Amino acid sequence: MKNEKKKFKHHKKEHGHNKDFKTKEIEGFLSITGKGFGYVRPRDIKPGTKDFDIEIDPAFLNTGLHGDEVKVLLHPKIKNKQQNGEVVSVLKRSKAGFSGILQKENDIFYLIPSDFKMYADIIIPKEKIGGAKIGQKVFVEITDWKDVKKPPQGEVVKVLGEPGENDAEMQAIALEKGFRSEFPNDVEKEAERLKLSPITNEEINKRRDLRKVTTFTIDPEDAKDFDDAISVRELDSDPHHGGASYEIGVHIADVSHYVRKGTILDKEADKRGTSVYLVDRTIPMLPEILSNDLCSLRSKEQKLTFSAIFTMTKSGEVVSEWFGKTIIDSDKRFTYEEAQEILNKKEGIFYKELSILNSLAKKLTKKRFEEGAISLDQEEVKFLLDEKGVPIKVYKKLRQDTNKLVEEFMLLANRKVAEFMSKNQKEKIFVYRVHDLPDKEKIQNLVIFLKKLGYQIKTVDGIIPAYEINRLIEELEGKEEKNSIHTAIIRSMAKAVYSTKNIGHFGLAFKYYTHFTSPIRRYPDVIVHRLLDDCLKKVQISKEKWKEYEDVSVASSAREKEASDAERASIKYKQAEYMSYRIGQTFDGVITGVTEWGIYAEEKETKCEGMIKLRDLGNDFYVYDEKQMEVTGKKTKKRFRLGDKVKIKVLGADMNKKTIDYIFV
Repeated sequence: MKNEKKKFKHHKKEHGHNKDFKTKEIEGFLSITGKGFGYVRPRDIKPGTKDFDIEIDPAFLNTGLHGDEVKVLLHPKIKNKQQNGEVVSVLKRSKAGFSGILQKENDIFYLIPSDFKMYADIIIPKEKIGGAKIGQKVFVEITDWKDVKKPPQGEVVKVLGEPGENDAEMQAIALEKGFRSEFPNDVEKEAERLKLSPITNEEINKRRDLRKVTTFTIDPEDAKDFDDAISVRELDSDPHHGGASYEIGVHIADVSHYVRKGTILDKEADKRGTSVYLVDRTIPMLPEILSNDLCSLRSKEQKLTFSAIFTMTKSGEVVSEWFGKTIIDSDKRFTYEEAQEILNKKEGIFYKELSILNSLAKKLTKKRFEEGAISLDQEEVKFLLDEKGVPIKVYKKLRQDTNKLVEEFMLLANRKVAEFMSKNQKEKIFVYRVHDLPDKEKIQNLVIFLKKLGYQIKTVDGIIPAYEINRLIEELEGKEEKNSIHTAIIRSMAKAVYSTKNIGHFGLAFKYYTHFTSPIRRYPDVIVHRLLDDCLKKVQISKEKWKEYEDVSVASSAREKEASDAERASIKYKQAEYMSYRIGQTFDGVITGVTEWGIYAEEKETKCEGMIKLRDLGNDFYVYDEKQMEVTGKKTKKRFRLGDKVKIKVLGADMNKKTIDYIFV
């Protein structure tokens, strides 16, 4: 290491080493390719800096794994070559452990990890195999790995079952992202104790009583936890209402009443950060006693809520607002489909109230887009599973007026709470939901990408205005390349995160925004409830608390990404499993990506994406043209481009890698 540093100094002096980096060591996040090479993106690099990923040869990974936060020593810069370096220390592991198959050779137990980016088998001492049998799928945590010359040591912390079993595979996906279904005993006991405490008259008297106001929930058919309810009350023409015609209440489960700061329940919720929704199960943030019972706004049950109540005109203008603790008794539990059927038929229980909400929601949506919101709804898939968890049907989720109705009133509540807190909290300590402007380099690449596909789009100061994105999306309606371009636009955007520093929400075009409406499944919402309650009670939050809430924001943003990754992995696994039963079958597809190694295509109905390797394209030599984003046959001149309709046949599926192979018919 000392010699390396001397060489580094000498090189810098003679050749003006590394203009972009001011230090010999940098910290960043390690990515590992399928071929075993590492790339580290420095944590504090400025957007737009060219070639700023540090390449790490496999010999210099020094126990660094995919996703880890690492410290890297920069090697001398070689002219016209990418900056390289070596991992000198692992600052933070990205994974809690690894799932895989337990094997034994020469009386040594070891794990073959399912994650192909984990480049070392994990040795497990005999006394640490936890009763697992050879060939079983297990979850292993690394207990010792400091010397790269020796294999990592680990222990089996959970036996998952047989490889390919639905439960084993879903558990593996969740555990690798750090989410466990089971709660510690002391957490469950605290939840049980809370269940035994009835709502007292003393508590009711502290709250606004809304039990006689028409209130209902609208949720997916398979929902078990009901975070939010909506109430509707028509107002008379009294001028005191400022011309308002309706009182609309958004009522949210008062989780903070039960999950008190510093309790065992609170610490567990903080650690989990979010609920996780896999294809076949929910891994809740709170024990089921709370999430599905005590806090859940079930119909015909008195429930404690935190409400945002708005008086509104028929045109959707908010005349006045009120925030505070309430008690409700929901009249009806609607599924989206039930509520939609009533709207379609123009008759049925609470048709009038649903119609009022639908009319107001459409006006709120129209105003939001006029003020610069971006319309980027992507198609999602759902699975019908048999009793063994095998997918027998894959279908696209249908988004109807009732879905949009609920979403619009949740957006209104979230925005208004954030506005209220920004005006009334003296020290401005709050947890916002923010969405930064896109990176200008990514936008430039997007513009080039769209131009190649024949779409012209204007930029203003390096950013594509919302009206231009919305115009493009309208133009794409009904076209085969729509979803691929949607994905490209989303990838060019910044990611929405939690922060104590308000920079607004670019995608929604809101100056102030937060998450207030889902405290059963998101920890930041619990924090927002506590901060709003303090503000309403005139309790000022001290500046010293800023760091505490910023830490929660950073941790919650990270957990949200891990949950999203787990959810996506479960979908990819089930899509691969679905197609594994359909090898040899032919489907209609559309090309979603073109690369130098293959063409990606998506089956139209199930959105199962797979790859056609260039070598499987037949008796021709195919050339990839990066500028035109197409693959062309040298002899036949046959051309494949993004958005082309194709017939695809299933060649194979690898559930371990969660990939599908197709060939063109």
